[in-house]
Amino acid sequence: MPALPSRAEFVAIVAMVSALIAFSIDAMLPAMPALEQQFSPHAPNNAHLVVPSFVLGMGLGTLFTGPLSDALGRKRVVLGGMALYILGALLAIWAQDLTTLLAARVLQGLGAAGPRIVALAVVRDLYAGRVMAQIMSFIMIVFSIVPALAPWLGDLMIRFGGWQAVFVGFVLFAVISGGLFALRLPETLPLEKRRPFQLSRLWRATQDMLQLRMVRISILVQSLCYAMLFATITSIQPIYDDVFGRAESFPLWFGGIALLSSSAGVLNAMLVRRLGMRLLVTAMMMVQVVVSLTMLALLLGGLSGDPLFWAFAFWQFVMFFQAGIVLGNLNALAMEPLGHIGGLAASVINFLSTLGAVGLTVLLSLSYDGSPVPLTLGCLIMAVLALGLMLRLGARGAEDPVQT
Repeated sequence: MPALPSRAEFVAIVAMVSALIAFSIDAMLPAMPALEQQFSPHAPNNAHLVVPSFVLGMGLGTLFTGPLSDALGRKRVVLGGMALYILGALLAIWAQDLTTLLAARVLQGLGAAGPRIVALAVVRDLYAGRVMAQIMSFIMIVFSIVPALAPWLGDLMIRFGGWQAVFVGFVLFAVISGGLFALRLPETLPLEKRRPFQLSRLWRATQDMLQLRMVRISILVQSLCYAMLFATITSIQPIYDDVFGRAESFPLWFGGIALLSSSAGVLNAMLVRRLGMRLLVTAMMMVQVVVSLTMLALLLGGLSGDPLFWAFAFWQFVMFFQAGIVLGNLNALAMEPLGHIGGLAASVINFLSTLGAVGLTVLLSLSYDGSPVPLTLGCLIMAVLALGLMLRLGARGAEDPVQT
């Protein structure tokens, strides 16, 4: 069994496994025009469902992968999930209609749920509280490199092999990241701490978790923040194409903004141990409300051309920056009182937050009307709701469980 690697190597491996999600979403964006033309030329918005369908599968899978990792160990579930993900990618390559492609994406999402949830449980096995939040920030820094490169890599693969080549890239990424996880990381859940998989236990633990107000609110806010992020990613390529005429340069803009926004992880790692998760999330939601309100006012006020593009690019930067600040903190906040059921807790928290985000993402994706207004308005409403929930929780205080 391998020994625990250095913290730097640990962060790099866990970040790479976690980044399977970002790569699976962002590398698909340059393929949107080809998918629209081949599968839904008369209803182009339907092709955008390749993102929510993946998220749906991921959300469904998260409910079981954590408890399974509590019973079988972390590594088995990660590698099993990688295998299922690869199978979904291979099925997508041979898809002849949109229904088959979306089904393959759901299967990919189911497989990706294993690495996503178990990576979080592995971190929780070894760290807790603000230290865990700091580790998550370091992971987000490495993680942010993938969204920066994924659209460019996706575009490059499409140029050489069509949209199917993107799925070949998914297979290669899963093989490499899964291989590193298997060879370099030890099993972090010893046999004596494993718990049998029981649906009744899953239900009881879920009830117990949701009695903690901090956990409930963290899940709700996380769901809203995921919805804002996924809806933005889903709609961003058509907006660059239809509104700004920048389809060719989209991968460069997307990657550059994603790379700049990775500074959120550095900032969060510097501040979280001193200020705490609640204060940082609350402050970020305040910023998001102000920026989204300003963006909506500019759109409704008739701003156009390059000034509108730069304003939208800044709004996009703030959205991605927000993800780097809030998602790791919200996960750590919700997980803090639940270390004794780490895998199960990670599953339930991410299942509920992702499932809630899927419905909102689909709604905003299908409401795209050739302008950024529906996306901006939807994100503003969700940011206001998230801010209200965080203010209700309280921006300061130790990250301890808060009872009803």
